[in-house]
Amino acid sequence: MPGSVDLNADMGESFGPWPMGNDAALLDIVTSANIACGFHAGDADVMAKTMALAVRNNVGIGAHPGFNDLQGFGRQRMQVPHASLGNMVRYQLGAARAMAAAAGGHVRHLKLHGALSNMACEDAAMARACFEAALSVDPDLIIMVLAATVMEDVVRDLGCNYAAEIFADRAYNDDATLVDRSRPGAVIHDAAHAADRITKMVQAGAIITESGKHIPSRIDTICVHGDNEQAVALSRAVRDGLSDAGIAVQQFR
Repeated sequence: MPGSVDLNADMGESFGPWPMGNDAALLDIVTSANIACGFHAGDADVMAKTMALAVRNNVGIGAHPGFNDLQGFGRQRMQVPHASLGNMVRYQLGAARAMAAAAGGHVRHLKLHGALSNMACEDAAMARACFEAALSVDPDLIIMVLAATVMEDVVRDLGCNYAAEIFADRAYNDDATLVDRSRPGAVIHDAAHAADRITKMVQAGAIITESGKHIPSRIDTICVHGDNEQAVALSRAVRDGLSDAGIAVQQFR
Protein backbone atom coordinates (compact mmCIF):
# COMPACT_ATOMS: atom_id res chain seq x y z
CA MET A 1 0.00 0.00 0.00
CA PRO A 2 1.48 3.40 -0.96
CA GLY A 3 2.07 5.97 1.76
CA SER A 4 0.55 8.73 -0.33
CA VAL A 5 -1.58 9.31 -3.41
CA ASP A 6 -2.60 12.35 -5.48
CA LEU A 7 -6.23 13.45 -5.85
CA ASN A 8 -7.14 15.19 -9.10
CA ALA A 9 -10.24 16.66 -10.73
CA ASP A 10 -11.15 17.72 -14.26
CA MET A 11 -12.20 21.36 -14.23
CA GLY A 12 -12.20 24.69 -16.07
CA GLU A 13 -15.07 23.27 -18.10
CA SER A 14 -17.46 26.22 -17.94
CA PHE A 15 -17.98 28.18 -21.15
CA GLY A 16 -18.90 31.87 -21.28
CA PRO A 17 -22.04 32.32 -19.14
CA TRP A 18 -22.65 28.55 -18.86
CA PRO A 19 -21.22 27.20 -15.57
CA MET A 20 -20.01 23.63 -15.12
CA GLY A 21 -19.08 22.29 -11.72
CA ASN A 22 -17.72 24.05 -8.64
CA ASP A 23 -14.03 24.55 -9.33
CA ALA A 24 -13.40 26.85 -6.37
CA ALA A 25 -14.68 24.27 -3.90
CA LEU A 26 -12.79 21.43 -5.59
CA LEU A 27 -9.55 23.38 -5.47
CA ASP A 28 -9.82 23.39 -1.68
CA ILE A 29 -9.79 19.57 -1.70
CA VAL A 30 -7.76 18.18 -4.62
CA THR A 31 -3.99 18.29 -5.08
CA SER A 32 -3.94 18.35 -8.91
CA ALA A 33 -6.24 19.99 -11.48
CA ASN A 34 -6.77 18.99 -15.11
CA ILE A 35 -7.87 22.22 -16.79
CA ALA A 36 -9.80 22.24 -20.09
CA CYS A 37 -8.02 23.97 -22.94
CA GLY A 38 -10.92 25.32 -25.01
CA PHE A 39 -11.59 22.45 -27.42
CA HIS A 40 -14.11 20.32 -25.51
CA ALA A 41 -14.91 23.00 -22.92
CA GLY A 42 -13.53 26.16 -21.34
CA ASP A 43 -12.46 29.44 -22.87
CA ALA A 44 -9.70 32.00 -22.30
CA ASP A 45 -11.47 33.68 -19.38
CA VAL A 46 -12.36 30.40 -17.70
CA MET A 47 -8.81 29.13 -18.14
CA ALA A 48 -7.34 32.30 -16.65
CA LYS A 49 -9.65 32.19 -13.63
CA THR A 50 -9.11 28.49 -13.00
CA MET A 51 -5.33 28.73 -13.37
CA ALA A 52 -5.22 31.62 -10.90
CA LEU A 53 -7.29 29.70 -8.36
CA ALA A 54 -5.06 26.64 -8.74
CA VAL A 55 -1.93 28.72 -8.16
CA ARG A 56 -3.50 30.38 -5.13
CA ASN A 57 -4.36 26.97 -3.65
CA ASN A 58 -0.96 25.41 -4.50
CA VAL A 59 -2.69 22.79 -6.65
CA GLY A 60 -0.68 21.15 -9.44
CA ILE A 61 -1.77 22.33 -12.88
CA GLY A 62 -2.41 19.98 -15.77
CA ALA A 63 -3.49 20.56 -19.36
CA HIS A 64 -6.62 18.61 -20.29
CA PRO A 65 -6.83 18.49 -24.10
CA GLY A 66 -9.70 16.84 -25.94
CA PHE A 67 -11.37 16.60 -29.32
CA ASN A 68 -12.64 19.84 -30.89
CA ASP A 69 -16.16 19.02 -29.71
CA LEU A 70 -17.88 21.72 -27.67
CA GLN A 71 -21.37 20.44 -28.44
CA GLY A 72 -20.55 16.91 -27.33
CA PHE A 73 -18.32 17.95 -24.41
CA GLY A 74 -15.49 15.98 -25.98
CA ARG A 75 -17.32 12.70 -25.45
CA GLN A 76 -18.09 11.96 -29.10
CA ARG A 77 -15.63 9.65 -30.81
CA MET A 78 -13.93 11.24 -33.80
CA GLN A 79 -11.58 9.99 -36.49
CA VAL A 80 -8.66 12.41 -36.76
CA PRO A 81 -5.36 11.76 -38.61
CA HIS A 82 -2.56 11.24 -36.13
CA ALA A 83 -0.55 14.18 -37.43
CA SER A 84 -3.52 16.50 -36.90
CA LEU A 85 -4.23 14.94 -33.53
CA GLY A 86 -0.67 15.69 -32.45
CA ASN A 87 -1.03 19.31 -33.48
CA MET A 88 -4.33 19.59 -31.61
CA VAL A 89 -2.57 18.39 -28.46
CA ARG A 90 0.34 20.82 -28.99
CA TYR A 91 -2.09 23.70 -29.59
CA GLN A 92 -4.06 23.05 -26.42
CA LEU A 93 -0.96 22.43 -24.30
CA GLY A 94 0.50 25.70 -25.57
CA ALA A 95 -2.60 27.59 -24.49
CA ALA A 96 -2.49 25.97 -21.06
CA ARG A 97 1.20 26.78 -20.61
CA ALA A 98 0.63 30.43 -21.55
CA MET A 99 -2.33 30.88 -19.20
CA ALA A 100 -0.57 29.11 -16.34
CA ALA A 101 2.54 31.26 -16.75
CA ALA A 102 0.43 34.44 -16.76
CA ALA A 103 -1.13 33.28 -13.47
CA GLY A 104 2.30 32.69 -11.91
CA GLY A 105 2.23 28.90 -12.25
CA HIS A 106 3.28 26.21 -14.71
CA VAL A 107 1.82 23.11 -16.32
CA ARG A 108 3.17 20.00 -14.56
CA HIS A 109 1.17 17.32 -16.32
CA LEU A 110 -1.11 16.48 -19.25
CA LYS A 111 -4.20 14.28 -19.24
CA LEU A 112 -6.31 13.45 -22.28
CA HIS A 113 -10.05 14.10 -22.00
CA GLY A 114 -13.18 12.10 -22.72
CA ALA A 115 -13.46 10.20 -25.99
CA LEU A 116 -9.87 11.07 -26.92
CA SER A 117 -8.69 9.39 -23.73
CA ASN A 118 -11.00 6.40 -24.11
CA MET A 119 -9.83 5.80 -27.69
CA ALA A 120 -6.17 6.19 -26.71
CA CYS A 121 -6.71 3.51 -24.04
CA GLU A 122 -7.55 1.09 -26.84
CA ASP A 123 -5.15 2.29 -29.56
CA ALA A 124 -1.44 2.42 -28.78
CA ALA A 125 -0.57 4.30 -31.98
CA MET A 126 -3.10 7.00 -31.15
CA ALA A 127 -1.81 7.29 -27.59
CA ARG A 128 1.76 7.57 -28.87
CA ALA A 129 0.80 10.32 -31.33
CA CYS A 130 -0.76 12.37 -28.51
CA PHE A 131 2.01 11.81 -25.99
CA GLU A 132 4.90 12.34 -28.39
CA ALA A 133 3.29 15.61 -29.46
CA ALA A 134 3.01 16.78 -25.86
CA LEU A 135 6.58 15.76 -25.08
CA SER A 136 7.82 17.64 -28.15
CA VAL A 137 6.61 20.79 -26.39
CA ASP A 138 7.91 19.84 -22.93
CA PRO A 139 10.09 16.70 -22.53
CA ASP A 140 9.78 16.90 -18.74
CA LEU A 141 5.99 16.91 -18.76
CA ILE A 142 4.28 14.25 -16.62
CA ILE A 143 1.79 12.28 -18.71
CA MET A 144 -1.25 11.12 -16.74
CA VAL A 145 -2.50 7.78 -18.06
CA LEU A 146 -5.33 5.41 -17.26
CA ALA A 147 -3.67 2.74 -15.15
CA ALA A 148 -3.20 -0.75 -16.58
CA THR A 149 -4.26 0.21 -20.13
CA VAL A 150 -2.21 0.45 -23.33
CA MET A 151 -1.62 4.10 -22.42
CA GLU A 152 0.68 2.91 -19.64
CA ASP A 153 2.50 0.58 -22.04
CA VAL A 154 3.12 3.54 -24.36
CA VAL A 155 4.56 5.89 -21.72
CA ARG A 156 6.79 3.15 -20.36
CA ASP A 157 8.11 2.56 -23.88
CA LEU A 158 8.65 6.30 -24.33
CA GLY A 159 10.56 6.44 -21.04
CA CYS A 160 8.84 9.67 -20.01
CA ASN A 161 7.55 10.85 -16.64
CA TYR A 162 4.07 9.49 -16.01
CA ALA A 163 1.39 9.12 -13.35
CA ALA A 164 -1.02 6.17 -13.33
CA GLU A 165 -4.61 7.19 -12.65
CA ILE A 166 -7.74 5.45 -11.37
CA PHE A 167 -11.25 6.90 -11.16
CA ALA A 168 -13.34 7.40 -8.05
CA ASP A 169 -16.59 8.03 -9.90
CA ARG A 170 -16.44 5.56 -12.81
CA ALA A 171 -17.01 1.82 -13.01
CA TYR A 172 -14.44 -0.48 -14.62
CA ASN A 173 -14.53 -3.22 -17.22
CA ASP A 174 -12.36 -6.30 -16.78
CA ASP A 175 -9.74 -4.91 -19.21
CA ALA A 176 -9.22 -1.81 -16.98
CA THR A 177 -11.14 0.45 -19.37
CA LEU A 178 -14.08 2.49 -18.15
CA VAL A 179 -17.65 1.25 -18.48
CA ASP A 180 -19.37 3.25 -21.22
CA ARG A 181 -21.37 6.18 -19.85
CA SER A 182 -24.49 4.95 -21.67
CA ARG A 183 -24.66 1.90 -19.37
CA PRO A 184 -26.38 1.91 -15.94
CA GLY A 185 -23.94 2.32 -13.06
CA ALA A 186 -21.12 3.61 -15.25
CA VAL A 187 -20.98 6.87 -13.28
CA ILE A 188 -20.85 6.67 -9.49
CA HIS A 189 -22.72 9.37 -7.57
CA ASP A 190 -22.70 7.97 -4.02
CA ALA A 191 -19.86 9.60 -2.08
CA ALA A 192 -19.60 6.95 0.63
CA HIS A 193 -19.46 4.15 -1.95
CA ALA A 194 -16.82 6.00 -3.97
CA ALA A 195 -14.66 6.55 -0.91
CA ASP A 196 -14.91 2.93 0.21
CA ARG A 197 -14.08 1.42 -3.19
CA ILE A 198 -11.14 3.78 -3.77
CA THR A 199 -9.64 3.10 -0.35
CA LYS A 200 -9.90 -0.64 -1.05
CA MET A 201 -8.24 -0.21 -4.46
CA VAL A 202 -5.32 1.80 -3.08
CA GLN A 203 -4.84 -0.64 -0.20
CA ALA A 204 -4.94 -3.58 -2.61
CA GLY A 205 -2.75 -1.90 -5.22
CA ALA A 206 -5.31 -2.95 -7.79
CA ILE A 207 -8.25 -1.77 -9.88
CA ILE A 208 -11.41 -3.55 -8.74
CA THR A 209 -13.81 -4.03 -11.63
CA GLU A 210 -17.59 -4.33 -11.65
CA SER A 211 -17.27 -8.12 -11.75
CA GLY A 212 -15.00 -8.07 -8.69
CA LYS A 213 -11.83 -8.81 -10.62
CA HIS A 214 -8.61 -7.34 -9.18
CA ILE A 215 -6.17 -5.92 -11.75
CA PRO A 216 -2.81 -5.23 -10.03
CA SER A 217 -1.75 -1.69 -10.85
CA ARG A 218 0.48 1.17 -9.92
CA ILE A 219 -1.77 3.92 -8.52
CA ASP A 220 -0.35 7.45 -8.39
CA THR A 221 -3.49 9.57 -8.63
CA ILE A 222 -7.27 9.36 -8.24
CA CYS A 223 -9.72 11.34 -10.36
CA VAL A 224 -13.11 12.84 -9.66
CA HIS A 225 -14.89 14.41 -12.65
CA GLY A 226 -15.73 18.04 -11.96
CA ASP A 227 -18.98 17.85 -13.97
CA ASN A 228 -20.38 15.15 -11.66
CA GLU A 229 -23.09 16.89 -9.59
CA GLN A 230 -21.67 15.23 -6.46
CA ALA A 231 -18.04 16.07 -7.32
CA VAL A 232 -17.32 18.15 -4.22
CA ALA A 233 -18.91 15.63 -1.85
CA LEU A 234 -17.17 12.76 -3.65
CA SER A 235 -13.77 14.43 -3.48
CA ARG A 236 -14.12 15.23 0.20
CA ALA A 237 -15.30 11.71 1.03
CA VAL A 238 -12.47 10.11 -0.95
CA ARG A 239 -9.87 12.33 0.69
CA ASP A 240 -11.25 11.69 4.17
CA GLY A 241 -11.48 7.95 3.52
CA LEU A 242 -7.87 7.76 2.42
CA SER A 243 -6.70 9.85 5.36
CA ASP A 244 -8.64 7.65 7.79
CA ALA A 245 -6.85 4.65 6.29
CA GLY A 246 -3.45 6.27 6.90
CA ILE A 247 -2.86 7.21 3.26
CA ALA A 248 -1.65 10.81 2.78
CA VAL A 249 -3.12 12.85 -0.06
CA GLN A 250 -0.47 14.95 -1.82
CA GLN A 251 0.77 15.85 -5.30
CA PHE A 252 2.50 13.10 -7.22
CA ARG A 253 6.20 13.65 -7.82
